[in-house]
Amino acid sequence: MDKKKKAGRYERMQKQIEEILLKTDDYNARMSTVIAVLHHKMEYFFWTGYYFLKNDKLIVGQYQGPVACQELKKDVGVCWTSINKQSPIIVPDVGAFPGHIGCDSRSKSEIVIPVKNNKGEIIGVLDVDSTEYNQFDEIDEKYLTQLLELVFKL
Repeated sequence: MDKKKKAGRYERMQKQIEEILLKTDDYNARMSTVIAVLHHKMEYFFWTGYYFLKNDKLIVGQYQGPVACQELKKDVGVCWTSINKQSPIIVPDVGAFPGHIGCDSRSKSEIVIPVKNNKGEIIGVLDVDSTEYNQFDEIDEKYLTQLLELVFKL
C-alpha cells in the first residue's frame, strides 16, 4: 500500500476509533476496540495484539489472528527489545532479527509499539505481524502510536 493511501486509511480509522472510545472509560474495552478495528481494516495485518508486562513477564493480552505465544521469554525477541529500548521497532524481515520468537511461521515482518498508561509507564506492547516482508514503515509507527495514546487520553 502506498504511503498516502496508508496515511489516509489510518486517519479515517482514528476518527472511527475516537468516536467508539468516547463511549467507555474501560481501558480493556478500548484496547480491544483498537485491535479489532486495526486487524479488520488493514489487510496486511496478520496478527494484531498486545503483550502485557506482568510480574516481569510478557503475557499475551487481547489479540486477533491465529493462536499466539502465551508468554515471551524475557529479554528475547522484538517485543522485549522494544520494551528494553522504550521505543517502537520495525522489522522488515523477522528471520533476520536476532532472537526473534516465531509464534507462527507465516509471519515475515513485524512492528512493535510500546503501550504506555496515563502516567507514561510502559505496561506492554502492541505487536503487529504480516505474512509479507517489508510491510511496516514510519507511517504505521506514527499512527499506531497515536491510536495507543487515545486509549488512555480520551
